[in-house]
Amino acid sequence: MANPVQFIQQVRSEVSKVVWPTRREVLLTTVMVFIMATLTAIFFALVDLGIRAGLQGILGMFG
Repeated sequence: MANPVQFIQQVRSEVSKVVWPTRREVLLTTVMVFIMATLTAIFFALVDLGIRAGLQGILGMFG
């Protein structure tokens, strides 16, 4: 078990090594996440419509 003072010194040393993203990087990655989420939602909505149309066609033949 390490000395609490040594532990805090080690934590500060490790935190100082962290490279924080710039405001521009955060903005770009946030925009990319929203774009990808939108594209994914559109894709699955189209797949859902296709499956629904297919099932209605199949069930319409038997009903």
